[in-house]
Amino acid sequence: MEVGHHLRSYRFSGRSSWFEKGKCGFVKYDMLGHHNPIRRGFVTTIPSWAVVPVTTRSLDALVRAVSNELKKKVAYKLWDLVKEIGEKGDGVVSSEMLNVLISLFSRLGKGMAGFEVFNKFGDLGCVTNADTYYYTVQALCRRSIYERVGLVCERMISEEKLPEAGKVGDIIYYLCKGGMVKEAYSVYLSAKGKQRYPPQSPVNFLITSLCDRKKNNVDSVHFALKMLDDLQNQKYAIKQFACVIQGLCRVNDIEGAKALLSRMIDNGPPPGNAIFNTIINALSKSGDLTEAIKVMRLMENRGLKPDVFAYSVIMSGYIKGGEMEEAAKMLTEAKKNHCKLTPVIYHTIIRGYCKLEQFEKAVKLLEEMEEYGVRPNTDEYNKLIQSLCLKAADWVMAEKLMEEMTKRGLHLNGITKSLIRAVKELEEEGKGAKETSVAA
Repeated sequence: MEVGHHLRSYRFSGRSSWFEKGKCGFVKYDMLGHHNPIRRGFVTTIPSWAVVPVTTRSLDALVRAVSNELKKKVAYKLWDLVKEIGEKGDGVVSSEMLNVLISLFSRLGKGMAGFEVFNKFGDLGCVTNADTYYYTVQALCRRSIYERVGLVCERMISEEKLPEAGKVGDIIYYLCKGGMVKEAYSVYLSAKGKQRYPPQSPVNFLITSLCDRKKNNVDSVHFALKMLDDLQNQKYAIKQFACVIQGLCRVNDIEGAKALLSRMIDNGPPPGNAIFNTIINALSKSGDLTEAIKVMRLMENRGLKPDVFAYSVIMSGYIKGGEMEEAAKMLTEAKKNHCKLTPVIYHTIIRGYCKLEQFEKAVKLLEEMEEYGVRPNTDEYNKLIQSLCLKAADWVMAEKLMEEMTKRGLHLNGITKSLIRAVKELEEEGKGAKETSVAA
């Protein structure tokens, strides 16, 4: 489209319009970009006073008016017009106009078009500002074009053109949502250096994202740990502290988690059962059961009652090391403190006894399960019967357990039934062969 040096403004049905001179006469454009060719014979109807030069003010008014109409074709035509006028180098195009265009493309879901406007600032003689970066990041993130977002953020930080605190929070949120947590942390640090602290909500989201269980990045978790110092009203930030402790335990920085726990006990927010359980679980998995017991006793000293989960993970640690007596002591303590236990706690210790071929103790535990609100299931019976047959060749006890299952309305699978019969037949064949040899 050939653009002349002048726009002819004209009031038409209460709406502003502009005219461009082309090969076939004048073409009228209204504020929505709709155009109609006007025959040469009617050009004289346009008053001569209506011819005005293109100015920054008139073009800015046009851009702002069209930006209110969310129409893609009109937006692209407007961008072409602004681009052609700007390339003449008259200084008519301003940064504010281009920011409005980027925002328009963002709302239309055209991220790459917004990025094109961003890249044209220098060619059109304009200088980027804080809003330029904000709208560009917004446009790209809305379309998940994250490979370009990193470059925009790097330029924004290097040029020190961060928007106001609320918009910084939005950028952090966009980046975290796209998994760009390190870039989000860089933006946070830059804003912090300029005393532009984002709202608490995006900061909380950043801490959570840095401790993401899917990534388990040591550096990211330690970034989140540092951010806890900047939180306002730390006494109410229990979720963020808990998230960081979980992250530290996942990256095997248990000492760091314990140090943070001590800080919470001294200064708040007060830790609850979930935080203690996280550290107890990490210590038990690492084999440091002595320290796990200490943390549980600390929990009790603070007036918290260790739950069944705490007992079960410590028992699991003992069983893994073959210390069944210590595991049994923990089970006894759990029975004293809880009238109802869980299937997991019994399943863990029964498996431990089966591994050590202490089947009498395993069967006894199976019988007492209902006393503590746990009903043995088919899987529990099945595994114990298989262990009795394969390791102890005790088909007699296996048959008793099968009869017990039938009384409870449970059914043993065919493979395990066949296993019981096979063990029984082997024993009878052995006895028959022995009797034959004695008679001979």
